[in-house]
Amino acid sequence: MKTKLKWGITLLFLFNVLWSFSQTKEVTGVVSDDTGPLPGVTVIIKGTTLGTETDFDGRYRIKTKVGDVLVFSFVGLKTSEQTVGVQNTINVKLESDNLLTEVVVIGFGTQTKRKLTDNVAKINSGDIANVPNPSVINNIAGKAAGVQVSQSNGKVEAGLNVRVRGQASISAGTQPLYVLDGIPLINADESNNGSPTNPLLTLSPNEIESIDILKDASSAAIYGSRGANGVVIITTKKGKEGKAKFSLNISNGISSAANKRDWLNAEEYVELFLEAGENGLNFGGWPAAGFVEARLDRYSDGTWRDGTYDTDWQDIALRDGYTRDVDFSVSGGNAKTTYFFSGAYNDTKGIVRGNNLERISSRLNIQHKLTDKFTAGMNMNFSRVDIDRIANDNAFVTPLQAIAQAPISPAYDANGDPFTNTVYANFLLQDKHAFYNTIIRRVTGRAFANYELIHGLTFNTDFGYDLYTQTEDSFTGRLAPFQSTNGEAFASNVNTESYNFSNYLSYDVGLHEDHDLNIVVGTEFNKSKRRFTSVTGTQFPTDDFQTINSAAEITAGQGSFTEFSFLSYFARATYSYKNKYLFKASVRRDGSSRFGRNNQFGTFSAFSGGWIVSEEDFLRDSDVISFLKLRASYGEVGNAEIGNFAALGLFQGVSYNQRPGIAPTQPGNSQLSWESSSQTDFGLEFGVLNGRISGEFAYYNKDTDGLLFASPLPGSSGATSINRNIGRLRSKGIEFSLQTENITNENFKWTTNFNIGQNDNEVVSLPGGNDVINGRNILREGEVANAFYLIEYAGVDPANGDALYNLNDGSGGTTNDPNSAERVVVGNPFPEWIAGLTNTIKYKGFDFNFTLQGEFGASIYNGGGRFQSANADWFDNQTKDQLRRWQKPGDITDVPQARLGWGNGTAHSTRYLQEGDFIRLRNITLGYTLPKEILDKVKFGNVRVYISGFNLLTFTDYDGYDPESRSDAGGIGQVFYSAPAAKTVSIGLNLTF
Repeated sequence: MKTKLKWGITLLFLFNVLWSFSQTKEVTGVVSDDTGPLPGVTVIIKGTTLGTETDFDGRYRIKTKVGDVLVFSFVGLKTSEQTVGVQNTINVKLESDNLLTEVVVIGFGTQTKRKLTDNVAKINSGDIANVPNPSVINNIAGKAAGVQVSQSNGKVEAGLNVRVRGQASISAGTQPLYVLDGIPLINADESNNGSPTNPLLTLSPNEIESIDILKDASSAAIYGSRGANGVVIITTKKGKEGKAKFSLNISNGISSAANKRDWLNAEEYVELFLEAGENGLNFGGWPAAGFVEARLDRYSDGTWRDGTYDTDWQDIALRDGYTRDVDFSVSGGNAKTTYFFSGAYNDTKGIVRGNNLERISSRLNIQHKLTDKFTAGMNMNFSRVDIDRIANDNAFVTPLQAIAQAPISPAYDANGDPFTNTVYANFLLQDKHAFYNTIIRRVTGRAFANYELIHGLTFNTDFGYDLYTQTEDSFTGRLAPFQSTNGEAFASNVNTESYNFSNYLSYDVGLHEDHDLNIVVGTEFNKSKRRFTSVTGTQFPTDDFQTINSAAEITAGQGSFTEFSFLSYFARATYSYKNKYLFKASVRRDGSSRFGRNNQFGTFSAFSGGWIVSEEDFLRDSDVISFLKLRASYGEVGNAEIGNFAALGLFQGVSYNQRPGIAPTQPGNSQLSWESSSQTDFGLEFGVLNGRISGEFAYYNKDTDGLLFASPLPGSSGATSINRNIGRLRSKGIEFSLQTENITNENFKWTTNFNIGQNDNEVVSLPGGNDVINGRNILREGEVANAFYLIEYAGVDPANGDALYNLNDGSGGTTNDPNSAERVVVGNPFPEWIAGLTNTIKYKGFDFNFTLQGEFGASIYNGGGRFQSANADWFDNQTKDQLRRWQKPGDITDVPQARLGWGNGTAHSTRYLQEGDFIRLRNITLGYTLPKEILDKVKFGNVRVYISGFNLLTFTDYDGYDPESRSDAGGIGQVFYSAPAAKTVSIGLNLTF
């Protein structure tokens, strides 16, 4: 019995062993990503410590059994889990985890997003491609949290305002530093017609690979005294190893004004102004009887009673435009040499009459590996921009001021010439008899070399050059408005060249398996020279001669030469321990000719750290949290945009009784320095559900000290003011971004990117604590910078139609005398919240994406409202809402009684201040790519057709032309006959072969 039991147990044991061996199997396969096989991928049996790694060819071999789950993981790629079945081969393709693998450019190097301890926003070429707008930087609006991008107005060359985390200065520069392939770009506005131009119009979208925005001081400190307003690093495309690839893009679009306003027609105009004249006569005895009728006769050529003309001046000033783009590129290379060549052409007819732009550009990027250790290359670009320009917003001859003309006036007389008896000068006379042309030519180049001295230690040398040349020519003929001579011509030429020479060592090494260290140490020298000349001539024999050479009299001329230089030393070290504890420190010492001789050098340092919590044991195997990182940073940066000679005592040659002399023009300040900004940043980055949801939250506090001010001096000093570093400004805010993969399968993919940023700024201190008032804006301690400072409009007295204003003297009363009312702080010219939402959907061959952009909390002051919406105070055409004016006792309305010439309600007040909140459909694109089987037949790599829209819809309560437009003739947060943005629909074709 015992023997039988013994044999039974033995047989059962052998059966279990054989069963186990029958279930254990060897599984093999290849692990790859989009670029090919992946070596070093970790393959682990889930729930155990058993595993292996892929070899050089991406192959792996592991013993497992049916039902086990194999976990494939690789830094920067999404983890994949595969259940073992009856198959013996399991091939796996790992997908990119953008949150982890995205490489950002940080200045003198790169770093993966995973290990980044700074706050850097990245925008790829796909985010700005196929957008029908000539400005590259304008196309990034809504793409990065905390970055506001706005074009001044709808002119094709309009100046661009980019604010990174709000305004960091008051009187010095507020724009970020732009760096193109390591070259600090010239970004000065060189316009001479009173409205700024966008010097970055020379950039073409087809040459750009990515745009990295350094937002916090830790990332920007490597640029020292020029990083306070943030740094925008633009990287151009490079060739890749492989056969030559040719890409071609062709698109054509039509444009129109994004918004138009309702103005009085001829019948309404006549009714309102006859009433206004009668009311004025009854109110104070002016205008006399018949005055209005005589003016109407003059403006209408005697036809207003017959209703002959009903001219829509808005439709004459604003027109349908177009945009045409053609660009191509050729790229490729082999193991030693790679190349990228591109060319682009843009032809834009603006929506404002007389405003056009034409741009050509080309680029060549080449890199050659001379030896295994020595690599050299160059980047070269040439561009030419030709702009037909119009006058600034504050000029009577600018097209948008035509909306002030009476609708009873004809645009042209019986001979076909522009009608001259209009309320104000007819801009069509300027359009016919004058021109203003600006041509920008730009060459940027960079030569570089890298030599690996020893393993991990590389010497880098870069020489960059930026040449910005601009010519402006204008001619105003004898028949143009306000021309008292026989024609006037103006010609100017500015040449600015900047060269940048940097040399640095980069040491990248792993110290044992748990330690990674990167050190950068170097020096940089930057020098810029600017030469400007201009000449004005009058008295031309005929309007057919339009150059200075034909002028009988030279009436004015200018000439100047300026330069500045920076000498800098910098160092940066980044260190990671076990890929989860991250540290970074950087320092830069800048010396500049712009600063006072006793304060020419400054040191800017920064520190940051990060902790990848998801690498800890308690989160490593989480099925929910795939990535979690905490980071913090502190740094100091500066603002050197204080002018080339702000610290120097200046003299200038003068004429006294036609004898030459020298006179002081500016007192010197040897202590003058850069504006200094210190910034603290805290951030949290996360990824959940294997990276399908990822995002980032950040809080920052930015304190700018040593603000530049022109401090008053006593008259006995011989000067009125001296430049000093006094004043302090603080900005703080939060940022949040979220990326989600909503649906992902073989045929359908839907992703969403959302970002929002909030910024509060406050003037902390001013010289002597005194208010600084500039028109409708004020600098006051405890208030936002350049807050609106106005009397408060209190509506209309229902008894008599008088405009009322709050006294604001503590009594709570009102007055009909605006001079008796006290001004108060009433609004912020800058948005408190900015946001963007981008959705991208791909279904088989179709792709669809759109971006919504929003701004909230800003107020807009309409400086032209005192003429446009003035209840017929003068003969300017009025907005339609003025028809609801007060007409009899008891009327309840917000529009005072129409009284010609009596200024009833036309004082600068909150009557013309509005909230500028908006949400705009910034761009939208629908495309279709031909299937591969068709492409193979026609021998194309890719064929895609698309339709794209820009600024198609705007949701806002603002009743002006455009909540984004601002005056290009001065006034912070103000509009004045400012053109709306253009909305464009474009059809295009992408070809690759």
